[in-house]
Amino acid sequence: MSLVELIAQADERGLAVTGLACLDRCVPLLGAEDDDILRPLWGSLSEGGPEWGECLDRARAALPAGPGDGAGPGDDADGPAGLAHRMLAAAPGTPSAPALREWADACSVGALRIHRMLDPLADGAGSVTSRREGRTEGMSPLVAAELRRQVQILELLATHGANGLRPALDMTTEGRRVLRAVVSRRARSRV
Repeated sequence: MSLVELIAQADERGLAVTGLACLDRCVPLLGAEDDDILRPLWGSLSEGGPEWGECLDRARAALPAGPGDGAGPGDDADGPAGLAHRMLAAAPGTPSAPALREWADACSVGALRIHRMLDPLADGAGSVTSRREGRTEGMSPLVAAELRRQVQILELLATHGANGLRPALDMTTEGRRVLRAVVSRRARSRV
């Protein structure tokens, strides 16, 4: 089943986790001092967890402004950091299935675009749309790994419901480490 189909079939929790996982893997681009800045949002998705909207407000307040928000000269709102900040800005304050579906879909596209921009190897597709629809020939390694994580998380939550939260968080943490290493390598190569 393609990523697009999985998102279309996901329930409210699956959609929230999908969007949050994509955003959390991109935390290295948000300028956060703490990799676990979004951890309370994960807790809000468990039974009896804190309120999503409050956790989202705290995370937004704790993060520096992004490109296009006065972050500084030379910032590119369409670059990787700008896309990550837009994912955070678009998160719905009140989670409902329609709002979460739109956000999860946008985060999926945004995360794949970010990984494509940061991958040192060229991705053979004209757009990430073909990747999300299941056409994977010529895919670059970083994009392939991100696509695989997105699919696995949706499948995990469809199968295990709330019991899939912890493994989804673990996959997301590993993806964040990979992206942090890529960002660090790119920064060193510019020096």
